Amino acid sequence: MKLERLMAITILLLNRKRVQAQELADRLEVSLRTIYRGLETLSMSGIPIVSYSGNDGGFEIMESFRLDRQLLSFDELHTLFTALKSLHSTLALKKDDMDRLLDKVGALLSRTEHKRIADTDQIAVDLTPWKSGTASLSLYEALHAAVQEKKLIRFTYTDSHGAVTERSIEPHMLVLKGYTWYVHGYCLTREDYRLFRLTRMRDMIILPESFNRRSMTLTEVNEQWEKAWDQETVNLVLRFTGTAIVPAMDHFDAADTDQQSDGSLIVRTQYSYKSYESLIGFLLGFKSDLYIIEPDYLAAAVCQSALDVYSLYAGRNR
Repeated sequence: MKLERLMAITILLLNRKRVQAQELADRLEVSLRTIYRGLETLSMSGIPIVSYSGNDGGFEIMESFRLDRQLLSFDELHTLFTALKSLHSTLALKKDDMDRLLDKVGALLSRTEHKRIADTDQIAVDLTPWKSGTASLSLYEALHAAVQEKKLIRFTYTDSHGAVTERSIEPHMLVLKGYTWYVHGYCLTREDYRLFRLTRMRDMIILPESFNRRSMTLTEVNEQWEKAWDQETVNLVLRFTGTAIVPAMDHFDAADTDQQSDGSLIVRTQYSYKSYESLIGFLLGFKSDLYIIEPDYLAAAVCQSALDVYSLYAGRNR
């Protein structure tokens, strides 16, 4: 039997409590006879595979069994090492814990392989989400403890429209999305699942009451996320000049941009936005180096917002 197939069976068994032979056959696209022959080969090689009969029957590997480092190639260890370093930048785990984990993975590499990593390390992923200061980190660490200990939390929250409410939630998990941390949990105030951005949380306290974690799959969490981030779209035609050209190139897809002979940049795109106010604020950020060609109503709204800003400061230095 091919070594790759034996490895695939072993990995599947290690990652699952119990697997039926038919499922293994379906996953690997081979016959049941081939699966049984592979299981027998693995048993004879010293991997402790146990079989169970009945409706809940199947095959599993004894819980005490662990993979040896030699089953991981250098490229696989290199990928694992790179992934852990990128996770390190998020501060998702405490620095000391992550350092120990990196050391343990590093210990699986020989000195020669360490040198190879140093010579071929061409990927650096920095997902650091924190603003300056320690307040955000302290809040994250407190939330992490509440999630692990299954403790209710209470805090004051400001939503995207500026409304301020007091919330009590069951914190289920922390989510890093676009360099920003969110806490996902069941809101006792709204009696439904919600996502809360950490930068909008204030006066968070961990309550003494515990909760039983609700059953929710990762797919359902993602569906909640998509629901929370349901967005509007608008067809834009924009002209960027001066210092706005480079940030426009960074923000919009190259397929939507057209460089003009005079140096300006025309952008034609269907743009998604969370709220009308956030869209206007985004466009105002380009100041006079942006001209909104279409739609007219959006150009008028941005103009009015600029006039409102002007009126706020008009007489200040007179």
